Amino acid sequence: QVPLVESGGGLVQAEGSLRLSCTASGRTFRSYAMGWFRQAPGKEREFVATITWSDGLTSYGDSVKGRFTISRDNAKNTVYLQMASLKPEDTAVYYCATGPLFSRRADMYNDWGQGTQVTVSS
Repeated sequence: QVPLVESGGGLVQAEGSLRLSCTASGRTFRSYAMGWFRQAPGKEREFVATITWSDGLTSYGDSVKGRFTISRDNAKNTVYLQMASLKPEDTAVYYCATGPLFSRRADMYNDWGQGTQVTVSS
């Protein structure tokens, strides 16, 4: 397993910004990509963004494209999710995850963080 620790969540007003961080305490051969997912109450887990450790290849969910940016710092084993122009519908628990594939599917990721709450007020 790759322990993951998220931070940076909180309460923000609509149109505001937040940056989430996810640090992996150790890298293994199983970790090729890091993804962010979110889950709002009563809804299914939704893909947000993913990035590969090696070359920084990225992919974004349609609902966040153009507003969120995923990046990584390999030296720190940390992935960031910069969120801008936040909307109330972005309110959710945000999870980072790592896995051996570059994928938008949650079941392709092996290890998950504990989640961090993001609340956007209108």
